[in-house]
Amino acid sequence: MIVEFSSPNIAKPFHAGHLRSTIIGGFLGNLYEAAGWDVIRMNYLGDWGRQYGLLAIAFEDYGSEEKLQENPIGHLFDIYVQINKISKPEEDAIAEKKKELESLSKLGKDTASLEKEIEDLVSKSTNEKARQYFKRMENGDGAALSIWRRFRDLSIDRYKKTYARLNIHYDHYSGESQVEAERMDNAAKQLETSGVSEMSAGAVIVDLTKNPKTKKLGKALVRKKDGSSLYLTRDIGEAVKRQELYHFDRMIYVVASQQDLHLAQLFKILELMGHQDVADKCQHINFGMVAGMSTRSGNVRFLDDILQEVGEKMHEVMQKNQTKYEQVEDPEKTADTLGITAVMVQDMTGKRINGYDFSLDRMTSFEGDTGPYLQYAHARLCSITRKAGLSAQDLDKADLSLLQESHAVNLVRALSSWPDVVQNTVKTQEPVTVLSYLFKMTHMLSSSYDVLKVVGSEPEVKKARMALYEAARQVLNNGMKLLGLSPVER
Repeated sequence: MIVEFSSPNIAKPFHAGHLRSTIIGGFLGNLYEAAGWDVIRMNYLGDWGRQYGLLAIAFEDYGSEEKLQENPIGHLFDIYVQINKISKPEEDAIAEKKKELESLSKLGKDTASLEKEIEDLVSKSTNEKARQYFKRMENGDGAALSIWRRFRDLSIDRYKKTYARLNIHYDHYSGESQVEAERMDNAAKQLETSGVSEMSAGAVIVDLTKNPKTKKLGKALVRKKDGSSLYLTRDIGEAVKRQELYHFDRMIYVVASQQDLHLAQLFKILELMGHQDVADKCQHINFGMVAGMSTRSGNVRFLDDILQEVGEKMHEVMQKNQTKYEQVEDPEKTADTLGITAVMVQDMTGKRINGYDFSLDRMTSFEGDTGPYLQYAHARLCSITRKAGLSAQDLDKADLSLLQESHAVNLVRALSSWPDVVQNTVKTQEPVTVLSYLFKMTHMLSSSYDVLKVVGSEPEVKKARMALYEAARQVLNNGMKLLGLSPVER
């Protein structure tokens, strides 16, 4: 099985949409592995297109080698913003002139001088320089490609560090750049010969409105007037390539619900082209968007900055209980882990399709169903284990028939349902299925501590209760790891 997730654009901030795709995709990879699948985790990077021509020009004008080495994604984003401040007014001026040209044409007036003016503006524009640069890349120009390759490699190295903090790893970093032109040409030819595509105003489209069953999928643009390929063409080529390389049984695309139409068009076009075997194995796992991850000025924040901010907030919360704080071996590292847990659990609390508001105060609370509360529950079980001072051999010999209290019986029943929860989650493909179970189980635990005391109990009862708590700790640990969390012990 291939799970394609995260898929950020190089040199752009790792924003909320990418964060959700990363968390949900990481979870699905873990889930299907636990269910016995061989999972290939794939990151399909946005690493090709005219914007990389723009980025190369920006680096020539504003780039700093030192800043690039220090923070590649941040620096590339900064210079990208700078160059856009120049290119946007140019494009606006060209658009205005084109409107003027349209009006004059309708009135039947002479437009020769205006057409020449527009032509001059376009030829001197930053975007035209970017187009020319990207053309060099497409034509295999060594110098142009080496700069692009550096941007890509440095960005991937930086992404890997961020992913590691989220317990995410990839088997393969792919990207739009990895889809060969020949493969896209073959896809276009296949569309043409099978009668699926047609010409429309100089461009190549697939008109899905002709069939009543696919009418709502609209018209899909496959190739622009200038002959350049689009995302859809690349995605067709990439899907076929993956089938040839991996012979996958299933492929899941973890992409925001804004792309519902794009993915539906892709699967339908693959089927019409004669690749029904590939289309049938593909599934789009969608999700809603996150609000409140921008700064007050409306700028997008980088994920690393958000994680740092949440970690600092957790550190403040931890320091409020000085006694417990002093027992923690590495408080800053623990605060970072708790912060990451807070972000991830807030993301998984509702159904995937629902969006949510990013709330720092709510997610970092130890009260209510939050990430820190789950971590606290795990740490408390670890503390009981340490205080009990019993060995694994002692617990193996425990007489579980001594667990007669209703709290104990209910907890045993809850723990025994864990395998069913995992099976059910494979059906729902929702992290909240696991999360709801873990919260329910930890609430049962917290109401049991006063009734099922370990320290000070009869030796045999102590063993039985400790065996029950150890089983609960193991299930909680397994569930948290399935969600991609790192359980803390203190």
